Amino acid sequence: MKALPPSTDLAARLDRLLRPRSIAVIGGHAAAEIVRQSKKLGFSGDIWPVHPTHENVAGKPVFKTIADLPGIPDAAFIGVNRHASIDIIAALSAIGCGGAVAFASGFAEAGETGRALQAELLAAANGMPFLGPNCYGFLNYLDRSLVWPDQFGGLPVSRGVAIITQSGNIGLNLTMHRRALPIGYLITLGNQACITHAAAMHAVLDDPRITAIGLHMEGLTDPNALAAAIACARARGVPVVALKTGRSAAGARIAESHTAAMASSDTVVNAFFRRIGLARVNSVPALLETLKLLHIQGSLPGKTISSLSCSGGEAALIADAAGAAGLNFVALSPDAAAAIAATLPELVTISNPLDYHTFGWRNRTALTATFAAMMRAGADLNLLILDFPRPESCDTADWDIAAAAMQDAAQATGSRAAVLATLPDAMPEAHAISLAAQGIVPFFGLDEALAAIAAAADAGAPATDAPILVGAVSGQPTLFSEWHGKRLLAAHGVTVPQGALAHTAAAAGATAVDIGFPVAIKASCASIVHKTELGAVILNLYTKADVEAAATSLLRLTGEVLVECMVTGTAAELIVGVARDATLGLYLVLGSGGILAELVADTATLLLPAARHEIATTVQGLRVAKLLAGFRGAPAADTEAAIDTIIAIQEFALSHETRLHDLEVNPLMVRTAGQGAVAADVLMRLSPEPAHV
Repeated sequence: MKALPPSTDLAARLDRLLRPRSIAVIGGHAAAEIVRQSKKLGFSGDIWPVHPTHENVAGKPVFKTIADLPGIPDAAFIGVNRHASIDIIAALSAIGCGGAVAFASGFAEAGETGRALQAELLAAANGMPFLGPNCYGFLNYLDRSLVWPDQFGGLPVSRGVAIITQSGNIGLNLTMHRRALPIGYLITLGNQACITHAAAMHAVLDDPRITAIGLHMEGLTDPNALAAAIACARARGVPVVALKTGRSAAGARIAESHTAAMASSDTVVNAFFRRIGLARVNSVPALLETLKLLHIQGSLPGKTISSLSCSGGEAALIADAAGAAGLNFVALSPDAAAAIAATLPELVTISNPLDYHTFGWRNRTALTATFAAMMRAGADLNLLILDFPRPESCDTADWDIAAAAMQDAAQATGSRAAVLATLPDAMPEAHAISLAAQGIVPFFGLDEALAAIAAAADAGAPATDAPILVGAVSGQPTLFSEWHGKRLLAAHGVTVPQGALAHTAAAAGATAVDIGFPVAIKASCASIVHKTELGAVILNLYTKADVEAAATSLLRLTGEVLVECMVTGTAAELIVGVARDATLGLYLVLGSGGILAELVADTATLLLPAARHEIATTVQGLRVAKLLAGFRGAPAADTEAAIDTIIAIQEFALSHETRLHDLEVNPLMVRTAGQGAVAADVLMRLSPEPAHV
């Protein structure tokens, strides 16, 4: 056989692998299973088993070696041990095979020896794309083709979603759902030695039959590549949602800094996802429900909902749950409330969520009028709560009428609509399929549905095209003294208190007289981080004698003290921190500062660089924003000056991107309006500047 020339376009090469017309299967039991499952799916192409000793595999004649194949396969399954896989992938690449699935485990997931073997496998592929290793393969329900060594659920479809997962078993589980979600592609990635989430996304985005993409991710490999793939999906109108595991794993904590302790690795991932416009869910059911909503209706323009139910209990249930999911009930204008009331008896209280009682039960026309009136209130999605009885033992006719009325109302108003079973078991699959065919989203479970609605709105939110700064920091960190850190920030426009270092009590007293009372005095030493706990800070000193006495005490701790003006007129205190994630680079933490920094869970995380409007919106979203605005008659704070300071701190961080490990301003004392903001304390770790040759 003549080898085909290599392609430089990975997405184009993946097209051959994912839509094969011929498949070589190398190995024993797993290879035989692919033959059986291909028949089940209705694959019409060629399947060529390869085995050195077998005469047939699952009823098909066997070729002894790859060289004996009658043609060049578009796809291959390598179902042998990890050592033999390396030679086989090299042989497949040499003949121009379109791509492969490396099934064997024992590679990078198995330690140093496995990582070395994975590097050999990648080199042996010599540019031929492959899924894995430690990988189950893929299912292509659109073209009835697969490289998948196990049973699977689902049926062939003409359009549907693509699901890309690292886990073969999770992928298998996802195919077994009964939630009326058509899957076009199910692709598992395993160790991602060659094909990552981003590469697989580009491949499926080339297929116009794909309506949405779901990602299951255990880690992040190349953030900028993922960002580019998400941007491509948005440009093509294909929404994407991710299930990222590892939410409970805390990020690396830096002992000297509050900042890293307050921002786990997961909060940084969330900041990254927000930046690139990738919606996130936290469970497999929520992933499926979100994909179903995206498939049927696309991303949502916002997070307002309406709720219709014939039970006050159900109305209360969704009222409690919606807020926790970040959703809002659309407000009913007087006209909207009057229009709804006109369709119902006077006994019904008009509200959203609405308990419409059962006066119109079994009356499709009456229910349609009520549902349509609610839909005209303008919610982003309208929900009918309807838990169907068991169809095998109960009559569902009355519930069917309500569902039909919801369809009629949606059609009449052009509104988005969904039927929500609060219990997943109470949405029969046949009913779900019927609703989906009419453009009505059949939701399985209250919490999952609300999470899906929030995620579908996030999938349509604007993204930021700022780059992800993933460069590694160089050198070992040096902890700077507060004085040194303040001088560096002041050079970038950060206001710090007037002050000076002193090495004697007399010099401290003279400095206090020079800068004016009241003053604060602090032990100055890079090794002393949390000064308050050590009694190394003395505040509100009004006389020279008091300053000299305090200095005498503190000089016993260190060889020098810092004497500074007290900051007065403070309306609120913030913490502004910059830390570094090993994968996503520098990030910004904003929150309540001072002694509240660790007592109050009031922080938010942004990736650097962050735009001014992002910073302003984030600050306004903090609980401390009430103090900034002037709480209970107190004067408002100089919020604009605080934002200016945060931007100056960010600019310092970016100018030292390759050297900065972390920095923290706590507190940033935000004075009353027009009086500015002052960095009262600074902690900073930088690597030394590189030597100039």
